[in-house]
Amino acid sequence: MTPVLIKNVTVVNEGVSKVADVLLKDGLIDKIGSNLSYSGNCREINGEGLHLLPGVIDDQVHFREPGLTHKATIGTEARAAVAGGTTSFMEMPNTNPPALTQQLLEDKYNIAAATSIANYSFFMGVSNTNADEVLRTNEKKNDVCGVKIFMGSSTGDMLVDNYLTLGKIFSESELLIATHCEDERVIHDNKALYPDANDASFHPKIRNTEACFASSFSAVQLAMMHNTRLHILHISTAKELQLFTNMFPLTDKRITSEVCVHHLHFTADDYAQYGNLIKCNPAIKAPENKAALWEALLDDRLDIIATDHAPHTWEEKQLPYQQAPAGVPLVQHSLILMLQYAKAGKLTIEKVVEKMCHAPAQCFQIDKRGYIREGYHADLVLVNMNESYTVSKQNILYKCGWSPFEGHQFPASVHSTFVNGNIVYENGQINEVAVGQRMRFAR
Repeated sequence: MTPVLIKNVTVVNEGVSKVADVLLKDGLIDKIGSNLSYSGNCREINGEGLHLLPGVIDDQVHFREPGLTHKATIGTEARAAVAGGTTSFMEMPNTNPPALTQQLLEDKYNIAAATSIANYSFFMGVSNTNADEVLRTNEKKNDVCGVKIFMGSSTGDMLVDNYLTLGKIFSESELLIATHCEDERVIHDNKALYPDANDASFHPKIRNTEACFASSFSAVQLAMMHNTRLHILHISTAKELQLFTNMFPLTDKRITSEVCVHHLHFTADDYAQYGNLIKCNPAIKAPENKAALWEALLDDRLDIIATDHAPHTWEEKQLPYQQAPAGVPLVQHSLILMLQYAKAGKLTIEKVVEKMCHAPAQCFQIDKRGYIREGYHADLVLVNMNESYTVSKQNILYKCGWSPFEGHQFPASVHSTFVNGNIVYENGQINEVAVGQRMRFAR
């Protein structure tokens, strides 16, 4: 691996932006300093006018493999991820078959080892009947990102509503438990209220605030009862925010939260334009929720920004509302969307890095990733805050081939992406020089 020396770049890390040189060697960040040089063979990159960020760590993606590969594969979506500056991902278990056994979980790791250009980890899935199998993951707590529970979901047999199962997992799991929280009973009752729902504007009425809050509140109660390490995914309502605190640092929290880019960007007013393209679970809701989410993100009640990247084919999204699947492809454009908000003054670029890079590393106790530090893995992204980027069919790398941002011009762009010291994306092109690594956890 040829060493890389990035000169005179603005390094954004741990709340500070400063100009420095950064030397990458043997897959690691070797040195950070001023006037660095390297005597041997080395590629030098002029970083003047560019910002160097840690690679984004996305703690919630659906890459659809195995079994749903007409929508996406681990390989295709990892390529899209690195093109957007995401160097590491944690993928969900609701594939076909779902990752409900240790062997099925390991099968996904084997696929990623052969095909993923980004670093990877996979959640162990929970059903009403596999608690003992899930608890075997305790033996792999340094090798698996966490356990995923759909506490409200219609995803095959992955809805977990058996409180004996929930109690066993919450009390005995030694891994972080991540939850999708929507109450299926509330959703069922709401569907009865809108039997003729015929467009996506009904989605936040059916999967409403009460459905989210009832389930999130239940998860928090269980976690407090058992002192569980709980992480609630894709918070979408103002009401849920009362469940979280900013009274102590992230590393001391036992209950943490994630907000997704689409809930920070879209509101229910956007269904008129986008329809099923922004149909997702939990639903994008009324504007006052978006405003509250931003406030909680900035004051640290919300801990992580992620995507819940969930691709479906264009043809599937064109089905009538009640048949169209829920989910939005987002991983290629999440960082530049947040950089757009940084340029608009909504948050600082240092806060973007905190919520998309540092916080996932802290929350999941990822070993030597998420920061620009000597001795850490060289997962980095160079961004140009002054070069615009327009999303088009030609540069969308998702296998599904579409994005709700198609035609949108972002005011910033990804210049290049490094995964374990390899330049995997540069000048709009993927360089498939190496595969990513399985993430490890310092637990």
